[in-house]
Amino acid sequence: MSLSIHIPKILGAAASAALLGMLLAPSGSHAEDHPAGPAHWSYEGHDGPEHWATLDPKYATCSGGHSQSPINISDVQQSGLPPITFDYRKAAVDDVNNGHTVQFQLANGSAITVAGRRYELLQAHFHEPSEHTVNGKSYPAEVHFVHRDANGALAVVGVLIAEGTANRTLSTMWAYLPKAAGETQQGGKSSGFDPAGLLPKQREYYTYSGSLTTPPCTEGVTWLLMQQPITASKAQIRQFGELFAMHPTNRPVQPLNGRVVAR
Repeated sequence: MSLSIHIPKILGAAASAALLGMLLAPSGSHAEDHPAGPAHWSYEGHDGPEHWATLDPKYATCSGGHSQSPINISDVQQSGLPPITFDYRKAAVDDVNNGHTVQFQLANGSAITVAGRRYELLQAHFHEPSEHTVNGKSYPAEVHFVHRDANGALAVVGVLIAEGTANRTLSTMWAYLPKAAGETQQGGKSSGFDPAGLLPKQREYYTYSGSLTTPPCTEGVTWLLMQQPITASKAQIRQFGELFAMHPTNRPVQPLNGRVVAR
């Protein structure tokens, strides 16, 4: 699918339902414990990324898909993309440790508008190290802002995080990190969360048509990856990593398969 001029038209209901089912559910359990639920997966070992497609028929796209994320950003087409208008607002959030990441769930009207389409912000979550790479370079971490429009179409804004000056917004968020899988810190405690504090000053971006980066790896997701990274201190990055025993929480980059990356 060409991305040379416009933001790509993406799948709506299927991708949305898969994302919400995966991200808003508690940490997965082994399939034999909950036969009706999705299979347990992780970022390493026998249920790591290279095995996801074998864990559950619902995960078949993880190996059989042709538009998977994340990717390495290298050959980029200059396309004069429309700007992203960010309408992010300070909010109280529920902080959920789902065993794979910590997600910050919002319901306060924050949104983005791209090429005339408005996407409501559902939640933000983190990966350590980064999932996307740029010219083969990985970053210490990456934050994903997950959005959905009125038709159920998904758009994810990705922001790479470099090691450097401490981030004030992260300091507020990290003060209430739920430490155990399945633990939730509910409303109010992270009332200082301002999602705009995790955006770079320069808002140019790369875009391509991709997928969820976790099972079921559903395709049809519009990715909007900020070109400029933000910074976090080494201690802040480590504090998040320690929640998951310093094990990586990123999926390896996937083949481009002829897709166009635009900027």
